[in-house]
Amino acid sequence: MAFDFKKEYKEFYQPKEKPVIVDIPKASYIAVKGKGDPNEEKGDYKKAIGMLYAIAYTLKMSYKTDHRIEGFYEYVVPPLEGFWWQEGVEGIDYSDKGSFNWISVIRIPDFITQSDIDWAKETALKKKKLDCSPVEMLTIDEGLCIQIMHIGSYDDEPRSVALMDGFIENQGYVNDLTDKRLHHEIYLSDARKVAPEKLKTVIRHPIKKA
Repeated sequence: MAFDFKKEYKEFYQPKEKPVIVDIPKASYIAVKGKGDPNEEKGDYKKAIGMLYAIAYTLKMSYKTDHRIEGFYEYVVPPLEGFWWQEGVEGIDYSDKGSFNWISVIRIPDFITQSDIDWAKETALKKKKLDCSPVEMLTIDEGLCIQIMHIGSYDDEPRSVALMDGFIENQGYVNDLTDKRLHHEIYLSDARKVAPEKLKTVIRHPIKKA
């Protein structure tokens, strides 16, 4: 049976609709960095997502090709995730999406190496005529965080963020959002197919002791 990160690491991918403090271990991702409104039709954000999924599924299906990855086991492609920030803004200003900086990522198993990603980019270019050169490999060590399952539209996220902020204040913590530790979202729903009020998104913020 294929390894599924969402099932194996439920504490990270399936929180309840109430805040919880978690210690996130270091993990590897494929990533594309960019700037701008994620809702822009044919914009950089949507292009980045297309690249990420192309590489993610090329790697996942590599065992059916001549490319051999040492230590490979079959796995389910993890959900899309995103790190977000705006220059000069504490937290996130949802009314000014054009100023978003973002790093879109998909987690990869530890056996994936840079050479495997290079192979996947070459394969995507040859077979799908898709230039995935912006895709890079990132290792992210988030550490101590507060997270919650947000049910609803992305624009309604401040409601859940307020719950997180109140919880950590009562527990003796403060947010630790910096240029290195960012607002993090994990998208468990396909926004193209799910009504906004039913979207499931994990919201995660870095924290530290007050």
